[in-house]
Amino acid sequence: MDKREAARKLMEAFGNLNAVAVFHSIVVGLSKYIIIILFAIYTWHCFTVFIGKNMERKEEIYKRQKRIMFTIHFICSLVLFLNSLSMQIVGFYVAQVVFLVVVDKSYSYVYKNLSKLVMNNMLMLLTIGFLMIERLNPEYAVRQMFFAAIISFIGLFIPWIIEKFPYFDRFGWVYAVLGMMLLALVFVIGVEINGSKNWISVGGFAMQPSEFVKIIFVFFVAALLAQSTKFYDVVKVSIVAAVHVLILVAEKDLGAALIYFITYVIVLYVSSENVMYLIAAAAGGTVASVVAWKFFSHVQVRVLAWRDPWSTIDNEGYQVARSLFAIGTGGWFGMGLGEGMPSSIPVASSDFIFSAICEELGVIFAICLILVEVSCFVLFVNIALKMKRRFYKLTALGLAVEYIFQVFLTIGGVTKFIPSTGVTLPLVSYGGSSVISTIVLFCIIQGMYVLNFEEEPDGTEEDAKGTRRRKSRARKRGQTETAQDSRRKN
Repeated sequence: MDKREAARKLMEAFGNLNAVAVFHSIVVGLSKYIIIILFAIYTWHCFTVFIGKNMERKEEIYKRQKRIMFTIHFICSLVLFLNSLSMQIVGFYVAQVVFLVVVDKSYSYVYKNLSKLVMNNMLMLLTIGFLMIERLNPEYAVRQMFFAAIISFIGLFIPWIIEKFPYFDRFGWVYAVLGMMLLALVFVIGVEINGSKNWISVGGFAMQPSEFVKIIFVFFVAALLAQSTKFYDVVKVSIVAAVHVLILVAEKDLGAALIYFITYVIVLYVSSENVMYLIAAAAGGTVASVVAWKFFSHVQVRVLAWRDPWSTIDNEGYQVARSLFAIGTGGWFGMGLGEGMPSSIPVASSDFIFSAICEELGVIFAICLILVEVSCFVLFVNIALKMKRRFYKLTALGLAVEYIFQVFLTIGGVTKFIPSTGVTLPLVSYGGSSVISTIVLFCIIQGMYVLNFEEEPDGTEEDAKGTRRRKSRARKRGQTETAQDSRRKN
């Protein structure tokens, strides 16, 4: 009887395990399709929310996007929990929900009339980043959320700074000197990581000065080009901008060097409207690329890996080849969160996180991710176009170009569209310096949007009433002034 009882209990245990396995398989199998559908709806709303002028409809769409974000977050966290049965996942989930809710509510309170779509996109990208980093390395996920929380708190003061200190355009050369000093600091106390000496390690925390200087760089370029675009002034600014780029090249930080270069060229062209500057920049960039390929071994390695990663799969081409394997393995719908092998991709949590997303969540999800990034860029450019002050207009444009070009370099590198440059996917990839600088970038854009909203309402019912009141007061002032002028003449 004892043997029979033991056998029965063993069979029951196997049955329970089998039931758990079946439940896990069903949840994982269904979850990837539900996540893709939800994210596709979210992405669709990013581009259709501005159709028509019904403000109630827009508000409902913004709320729907938030519900979709929290639903995706819950489903992914549930799948991760079922994969590991670790209570640590539950703790991560609760902490992330608290973070997302607090940031959403506090920013909505501090940033009066903020762009809700920009806010939703920032939180959605952070959510995707938290989930994928947690899947790859839970310790990194804790660090990422810590950095995001700290800078999100500091970001609450940015609108106030923009409003109270309207003199940022007076310190163009100060930004230039400060930027070059911070970039050159790595030659003194810098450390080399992954072949590039563009890191500073302080108290066990490694940071990239180039991530922070790229914002200062935009302020420098916008401040000086907003003042003058005469040839002599353009030459001076171009020389200093070139020094920034050359320092980054010397540090072997080719991705940042390209971002700085392209940003400067676009801002220069928009500010001057001189197509010859574009032609000169294209010629100079071509020559610089050839020179870099001839004289820098690390450039030759990356070009070789880009041209034919399969022939050098054991060495130079390993990263790109593994990235392409992952993307191809995932297919349109992905293998399911936790079902792939993204850890086989080198630096999957940072430079190659897009490949990990493709493998487990699918190419459709990845395409939607790209469209959300593009949506942010379109919003940034729209804000830039509406700004009245030339300095703010060029600053918003420069930050928009930096953002979208970094997205292009990251995704282009992991898909073999261009040689890999070693830059991160904004708000999604792991990296304290990257997430801090990108959240600051979003906060600056939001601050400018709020400032522009106060100067020129965007069409809500309350704004329309306010506009009518202001116009009425202006008409009354005009009538009073006209009457006074008539009395003076008489």
